[in-house]
Amino acid sequence: MKKILALTLTALMCISLSACGGGQTSTQTSTDSAPKAGDTASYAKALKGKRVAVVRNLAAGDHTQQFLDGCVSEGKALGFTVDTFVTDGDDAKTQEVTAQCIQKGYDGLIVSHAQLSYAYNMLKPAIDKGMKVVTFDSMPLKDGDAKGQLLDGVTSTAQDDSALASLSLGFMMEEFETNGGKYPMKVLKTFMGPGIPPLDRRNVVYTKLEKEGKIKTVEVIAPSDTANVRGDMTNKTAAILPKYPKGSVDAIWGCYDELAKGVLQALNDAKRTDIPMYTIDISNDDIQLMLKNKEVWKSTAAVDPKLIGIVDTRLLAKKFLNLETPQYYNLNANLVKTSQLSSNISMTNLKTVINGWGDSNAKEGALNEPWMDEVKKVNGK
Repeated sequence: MKKILALTLTALMCISLSACGGGQTSTQTSTDSAPKAGDTASYAKALKGKRVAVVRNLAAGDHTQQFLDGCVSEGKALGFTVDTFVTDGDDAKTQEVTAQCIQKGYDGLIVSHAQLSYAYNMLKPAIDKGMKVVTFDSMPLKDGDAKGQLLDGVTSTAQDDSALASLSLGFMMEEFETNGGKYPMKVLKTFMGPGIPPLDRRNVVYTKLEKEGKIKTVEVIAPSDTANVRGDMTNKTAAILPKYPKGSVDAIWGCYDELAKGVLQALNDAKRTDIPMYTIDISNDDIQLMLKNKEVWKSTAAVDPKLIGIVDTRLLAKKFLNLETPQYYNLNANLVKTSQLSSNISMTNLKTVINGWGDSNAKEGALNEPWMDEVKKVNGK
C-alpha cells in the first residue's frame, strides 16, 4: 500500500508542476546587453544603488520576517537599497502600496501573496514603466484566469506546492496505515480559497486522494476574517469540535500553518489530543508549538522562507542585468517530522537535522551564480 501511495503522490507532483509551467524558460529577456561574463566590475556597477521595494501581503509574523530578511540581506550584498512593506493580508492595501511603489520610481519590485484576481492589473503598470518584477505565491495572469498568460517580463516563484502537499499528506497516510487505519481517512480540512494559487495547487493533491477514496472530508474549516486568521480559526474549530467525539476524526490537515495554529489552540482549549495534525510551512513559532504539542502536531512540509527571499532577489538581479530568467521557478520542499526536532533547533540550524534544508533542487543551486559571489566581494559582503 505504501508503494502504491508513493507512486500516486509522485504522479500528482509531476502533473502539478506541468500545470504551473515549472521550468519553462522566459523569452522576454536577452543576454545581448548584459556585461561580459566574468566582468565583475561591470556587474557590480550596474547593480549598485538599485532601489527595490518588497511588498508582502501576509501578517508580520516570523515566517514573513524571515522572507524579508532574505530579500534585504541578499539585496544589500548585491548593492541594492531595499525597502519592505507588510500589508497584513489586506488586498486593498496591497494594491495601494504597490501603486505607490510604482509611482515612487523603484527600479525593482518583489510582491508576495497578491491575489490572482488583481495581480495582473496591479503589476502591469510596473512592467509598462520598465520596472523589473518578481513575485512569490502571486501569479499575475491575464484576466485572473489560472490558465491564462503570465504578465510578460515577470518571474513567478513559488514553493513546490504539489510536493508540499504530497509530503504532508503522504506522511499523514503513512502514520494512519502504521496505526492500523482503514481507508477512507476521516479528515478535518483547513482551507482558504479557491483563488489563492499556492493553496489551490496543494488542494489538487488533496482532492485527487478524495476521489480515490483514501480521504473523506468530514468538515472544512475556513477563516472569514483575514485580518485575524488564527483567532478566527480558533473560534470556528471550537464551535465544531463538540460534533466530533474521540474516534470520529482520524486527522487534521493544515494546508497553511497560520490556519493550523488556530486549530491547535482550539484543540488545547478543549483538551483534545486524540486528533493528529499534519501541516504545511514552518517558522520558529511553529517549531516551538510542534515540540510543545508532540501528541497532536506530527509534521509539517516546508521551504526555507529566508531562501525564498534570497532567490527572488537573485532573480531580480539577473533582470537588472538583462540576463535570461525563467517565467516560473519552484523551490524544493522538505518534510519536517516533530520527532526530528529538539529544544535547541531553530530555523537557523534546522539544516542540521533536515537533509537538504535551505538548498534548491534546481541544477543552478538556488540561482547562486559565481558572479554574484564576486559582486558581493566587491561590495565587501
